[in-house]
Amino acid sequence: MITPNELQAKLAKDLGIKNLYFKREDLHPYGSHKGRSIPVMIDKYLAEGIHHFAISSSGNAALAAAFHIQKLNHYRNDKINLDILIGRHIDNKKLEKLSQFKNSEISITMHDRPLQTLFNITQDQNIKPLRQSNDDNALVGYEVLAKELLEIKDLNAVFIGTSSGTTAQALSEYFEKNSKKNKIQIHIVQTSTCHVIADAFVDDQILDEKSLADAIVDHTALRKNKIIELIKKNEGSGWIASNELIISAKEITKKNTGLSISNNSALSVAGLMQAVYTGQSWDGSIVCMICGD
Repeated sequence: MITPNELQAKLAKDLGIKNLYFKREDLHPYGSHKGRSIPVMIDKYLAEGIHHFAISSSGNAALAAAFHIQKLNHYRNDKINLDILIGRHIDNKKLEKLSQFKNSEISITMHDRPLQTLFNITQDQNIKPLRQSNDDNALVGYEVLAKELLEIKDLNAVFIGTSSGTTAQALSEYFEKNSKKNKIQIHIVQTSTCHVIADAFVDDQILDEKSLADAIVDHTALRKNKIIELIKKNEGSGWIASNELIISAKEITKKNTGLSISNNSALSVAGLMQAVYTGQSWDGSIVCMICGD
């Protein structure tokens, strides 16, 4: 198992649910759950002869790519190149983490519109974009994560902070095919800044605000229709977490577990809190994905 499934009995009791686990993807060697899929994508395209990659990222996906390519280049004579394109408002802590990878093979440049720049430079057929939002090879990497989650006894539901929805789609599809239970619910949690998928499940008018959780940035959501279909099928839902709720989720987590989780990781707990407060209950185990910074 790459990351632990941690039982959080005290927090479960405080929230009034039977069993609660944290899936500690923040402990992944590559820093977040993006370390599940980005390396799989890179390895696939390397096998096809691609040696130059580019990624537009708010932080975690770029870190996973940089970790993996640095590791591969340590053993290779034919070095792999990676262009990391970041926005001008990137979190300073993430920028500091990324900067440690900058070398002759890994470049980091700042742009007003990094996604547009990615599109432009990858018109060169020798440069492969690493985009989870429209590349189904990204789904494959999350199958191992799904297998690890299925080791939890009587798994009923998974709550996960969601941007493009790639992880949510991969888990939904894997559970549908491989779970012995009829349904394992997937609950996506988005922010007051970006909630284009969760809007399909939320009736209340949400006042937009700049969210404390800055990793939820995909306003296009190419996977939106597929994810909505899957979530309705597995009887999950979508939630929108305000800043006030994110702060409350961090506080209740700290009080009951001793963990100081990030704003982005707190989204899963914030979604679970909303579900409980609106009267949802489960007979088995619930998982909150602690995805990293």
